[in-house]
Amino acid sequence: MILTVTPNPSLDRTYEVPSLDRGEVVRATGERVDPGGKGVNVSRAVTAAGRRTVAVLPLGGPSGALVTELLDAQGIEVAPVPIAGVTRANIALAEADGVLTKINAPGPELSAAERELLLETVRRQSRGADWIACCGSLPRGLAPSWYADLVARAHAAGVRIALDTSGPALLQALRERPDVVKPNAEELAEAVGRPLATVGDAVKAAEELRELGARSVLASLGADGQLLVDDAGTWFGSARVDAVRSNVGAGDASLAGFLVAGGAGPGALASAVAHGAAAVQLPGSVMPTPGDLDPGAVTVTAEVPVDRALKEPAS
Repeated sequence: MILTVTPNPSLDRTYEVPSLDRGEVVRATGERVDPGGKGVNVSRAVTAAGRRTVAVLPLGGPSGALVTELLDAQGIEVAPVPIAGVTRANIALAEADGVLTKINAPGPELSAAERELLLETVRRQSRGADWIACCGSLPRGLAPSWYADLVARAHAAGVRIALDTSGPALLQALRERPDVVKPNAEELAEAVGRPLATVGDAVKAAEELRELGARSVLASLGADGQLLVDDAGTWFGSARVDAVRSNVGAGDASLAGFLVAGGAGPGALASAVAHGAAAVQLPGSVMPTPGDLDPGAVTVTAEVPVDRALKEPAS
């Protein structure tokens, strides 16, 4: 079982538009409403892969109730943490050429009692979990050290933990040695304080995160592929993608693919790449099922192309 923790979940509305013109009326050609948040997406992808998951979520207000309803409809077990505030609603505008514009609301502020209830819910639900995936930004009311505390508690309980966050929350959590961290290129550049122009730059940055405490680093490099750096070595994975429809949740699908394949080694990296590649070819934040995957389009190698320039350099 994979337990996911999303401290700042959302209700996500995705509109497909021909193009985005500021100041003009733009008519959408498609619309989706999905439960959102990185951990929520991981749970959705784990469920789509046919594995059990439980999603721990602080939820409040009509939007929180709709998140629960949508997850229930997808067969995802929810462990709600009731809060006084209202769950945020986010908007994504997906243009026909693949460009995505996201508007993310800040979300509610959690009280001291709600913070403690969230931690207690994670502790209670983690019994028997193979992994805890802690994902996304922290809402107001949670200090940057909150993830570090959660990692320490998970390890004390003997549970492996994967962390997908950024900024001070990521850096502070590294001291507790999370089993996997999953930054994208921008988050990786931010963590080491310098731009990344090549795959080799990303490898060096991932190695630095390991020096700071991460046991392994699964780094998403967008259209360039993914890296896995751990005690056993470094691998680079990429996949053929015919057409990008939406990259909303693609990184979350990748993390789910990595964890359901064991969470270690080149085989898990291949699964991560296959899930991410499938996700970008689906509308909105739809998570891929096994039938959407194309393992034959995936390449994983230990011969990392360190001199290859990134198509999307990170600053």
